[in-house]
Amino acid sequence: MHVVFIEPRFPTNQRFFVRALKEVGATVTAIGEGSKESLSSDLKSWLTHYEQVPSVVNEGAVLNAARFIHARHRIDRIEAVVEAHIMSTAKVREALGIPGTSVKTAWLCRDKPSMKQALREAGVPCAQSTAASSVEEVVAFAKEVGFPLIIKPRDGAGASGATRVNSIADVERAASGVGLDKGRSVAVEEFIEGHEGFYDTLTIGGRVVHDFATHYYPNVLEAMRTRWINPQFIVTNRIDSAVGYHELRGLGQKVVDGLGIGTSATHMEWFSGPKGLKFSEIGCRPPGVRTWDLYNVANDVDLYREWAHAVVHGRPGARLSRRFSAGLIAIRPSQDGRIFKYVGLDTIERAFGQWFIDAHLPPEGTPTQPVEAGYMANAWLRFKHPDYDTLRSILNTVGETVKCLAR
Repeated sequence: MHVVFIEPRFPTNQRFFVRALKEVGATVTAIGEGSKESLSSDLKSWLTHYEQVPSVVNEGAVLNAARFIHARHRIDRIEAVVEAHIMSTAKVREALGIPGTSVKTAWLCRDKPSMKQALREAGVPCAQSTAASSVEEVVAFAKEVGFPLIIKPRDGAGASGATRVNSIADVERAASGVGLDKGRSVAVEEFIEGHEGFYDTLTIGGRVVHDFATHYYPNVLEAMRTRWINPQFIVTNRIDSAVGYHELRGLGQKVVDGLGIGTSATHMEWFSGPKGLKFSEIGCRPPGVRTWDLYNVANDVDLYREWAHAVVHGRPGARLSRRFSAGLIAIRPSQDGRIFKYVGLDTIERAFGQWFIDAHLPPEGTPTQPVEAGYMANAWLRFKHPDYDTLRSILNTVGETVKCLAR
């Protein structure tokens, strides 16, 4: 099988997808933005051919490159795994008549109001939502469902660009930040109370073959806005045994069916609270923040190879062990500035060294990144444990003990 992979160089884990495709027997070509000389020696050894384009989100440029490749060696699949690349790749795929995620599915997995409407029609419980392009439209929606509301970009990922509004005055204050004052169309959603997590899958022909349930502590919007919190997320190894996950799995399969997802990785956000289990949003691609690293450690598996098996052979290549739960905790700097000291690392190493996976600890003098930049923007540590509750306790202790001091 000949697979064309979009942008093999960045982010850095893109090379793992190329490596996996090669390992399972595919002939791999890539289209990317850098020069051939910028490819690592590993990428050069895995790739049969490489085409440079000015931008991989420029549909015309990618289509021209793909046509050039296709004329010389028939393309069987064109694959992209970065959110920003999904739509342009789908358009190129359809223009060439190559199977894979359709433009319609890519659109529904990116445009939040359309996504929610399609899923309501498929019987998936979602927050009430609408599209709005003026303050007046947001206020009219608020009169129907009440405050608080969440306003976010129609194609935003996770909490990126999301704003909570509790009143008409909040909407008016937020208007310029989200573009409402210029007529920009945004997604407006009912604020759902409850615990937040994500459900990630690998699907083959519309059937979920691997899945993972992960929990946020605290919820993302709070975590991305509050400096003193050292936020964490944990993948559970109880998904096969705990009754509570049956409903989540059923909801996930309904989402896959409702959006017409075939063979793909997916990343779905959900809430569980007083109004029950609610779907939030989906990306038709793997999760970010190197979450597959945790899934690999927790399950004694290489998900990059599993994804490649799905694309090339239409079947999984391994079983998940569910041996560990695994989690990440972000350590926020004490203030904006430059890092000058860490406190508590020795204590944590002595207490939990056997369960340590890895860490990123920017050295003294490194400029800090803003809190809203995400879980891996500054320091972080990752741990595993056979028992989910014990792992959560370990991460709580890490968050209380380790300090990243800046000035």
